[in-house]
Amino acid sequence: MTKQIRQLDRVVIRFAGDSGDGMQLTGDRFTSETAQLGNDISTLPNFPAEIRAPAGTLPGVSSFQVHFADYDILTPGDAPNVLVAMNPAALKANLADLPRGADIIVNTDEFTKRNLAKVGYQASPLDDDSLAGYVVHPVALTSMTVGALAELQVSKKDAERSKNMFALGLLSWMYSRPYESTLRFLERKFAARPELVAANVAAFRAGWNFGETTEDFAVRYEVKPAKMKPGTYRNITGNAALSLGLVAAGVRSGLPVFLGAYPITPASDILHELSKHKRFGVLTMQAEDEIAAVGAALGASYGGSLGVTTTSGPGVALKSETISLAVALELPLVIVDVQRAGPSTGMPTKTEQADLNMALYGRHGEAPIAVIAPRSPSDCFFAAIEAARIALTYRTPVILLSDNYVANGSEPWLLPDVESLPDLRVEFASEPNGEDGTTFLPYLRDPETLARPWAIPGTAGLEHRIGGLEKADKTGDISYDPANHDFMVRTRAARIETIPVPDLEVEDPDGDARVLVLGWGSTYGPIGAACRALRQRGLSIAQAHLRHLAPMPANVAEVLRSYDRVVIPEMNLGQLAHVIRARYLVDAISYNQVRGLPFTASELETTLEEVLKNV
Repeated sequence: MTKQIRQLDRVVIRFAGDSGDGMQLTGDRFTSETAQLGNDISTLPNFPAEIRAPAGTLPGVSSFQVHFADYDILTPGDAPNVLVAMNPAALKANLADLPRGADIIVNTDEFTKRNLAKVGYQASPLDDDSLAGYVVHPVALTSMTVGALAELQVSKKDAERSKNMFALGLLSWMYSRPYESTLRFLERKFAARPELVAANVAAFRAGWNFGETTEDFAVRYEVKPAKMKPGTYRNITGNAALSLGLVAAGVRSGLPVFLGAYPITPASDILHELSKHKRFGVLTMQAEDEIAAVGAALGASYGGSLGVTTTSGPGVALKSETISLAVALELPLVIVDVQRAGPSTGMPTKTEQADLNMALYGRHGEAPIAVIAPRSPSDCFFAAIEAARIALTYRTPVILLSDNYVANGSEPWLLPDVESLPDLRVEFASEPNGEDGTTFLPYLRDPETLARPWAIPGTAGLEHRIGGLEKADKTGDISYDPANHDFMVRTRAARIETIPVPDLEVEDPDGDARVLVLGWGSTYGPIGAACRALRQRGLSIAQAHLRHLAPMPANVAEVLRSYDRVVIPEMNLGQLAHVIRARYLVDAISYNQVRGLPFTASELETTLEEVLKNV
């Protein structure tokens, strides 16, 4: 059968099924195939917080969305062009997100009366007119997979589990994806069980062949590679990029990296990744709790290592006392907060930007620290290096505010030239620094950075007092003197406020925009896509994005006052907007959503268009 091949510039696919259907693995493999082909990609994994929600129910639906194109893209896409629904729950949970005319591939084997009843369907939507506005492809994924594996030595249960590979094979055929790497991946993943290698490979090939031979899929699609800067790329998640950034920081500083961590969603993958890099001087410790984890990391910094701790919002709350201790000790410490929806346990697998206030102010006493936020998965690599640079140079804790959307999303990453990375080497104190030539003054500061000397414990002649009680200027002795306390508090604040950070860059192509959209963290993609769409329609709008949240760039006030209106979209109730209003007296327009999902570009486009109309 000769099938038509149609060229597309972009596609958004969502794989959805029960949390035991392997949708994350399926989406990840499709993404890897797509990355090899050279498309630009952006992904959005979305899975339940429960370890195992009841099978076939709405709370148990897991999905993975991938957006790929032959040009630069910024988001995982607003709405899927294709939905692969492995059961009725997956269909019902995702149907509202589909535009009319979208393709729906449904696993008809799971549309039983029992499964339909679990999600409130009185009758099968495949048999009435409720899906008339979509292009529905009924495929018996489960039974066809079992049939394809009938001659292999695998149980029926293992055969049914392979249906996700059948779906992957079908979609790989539909969109002309390379598949050799997936076959190699399956051989590695199931190397200990050859029968599962054979089953999954056979299921994948069966799905591919089904697409090739069935009359239901008469069109095959191609999306050509995107034009990208020459170099070596790899597909990378935010957590993986952040981990490699910490490894690179250790190499460029010449210091051992110590990670003290307690497992918590969605930060645990950083612990998993860093544990693989012992050969680069990385030591990881899974502590008994969050407080022990940060205490060990601070102790490692005291001992001359780059101390790091990773967590999410609930863990930052527990770590706050030790972070304050790090402020008093004036030692480097990197705290990675991969934000998730709160408060309390909240929605652990959903995204939010609601920890900004805690990062800026969430400590007792006057305890200012530096705060930075990556804007995309690949940017997590460079943000980690920047966090380490500030911590090491200025002897301060630094909070790196990632979030679930950035951490688990993925995109192509151009591997940097290692020599282009900043030199992070530090000089430890090696001899007395007092005027008499014999005294060591642990709080005698560098006049440029206001950082104190970093003395390795056990260095002869550099013995000094350590602890959380207020220190006397220069000597570090315990001091209750009011004037000294005032001086030390102001000095610690000045050390943060005077850290030089790059100016805030503004994207204003026409130079005549009257509205500025200001963002931070993972809102970069949706804001950028919305602004791009408005400009394509002839509307003028400017965009700026903050990486350094404490201290802020020196030109922020000038930038803000250059525009008639400033709009700040955030996945919280306006935390950055409150800071901007208080600090710069700018009446910023706050646009907020706290749904556990990232903004869509279309909703921001609509909101910004309304602002433009009223300027």
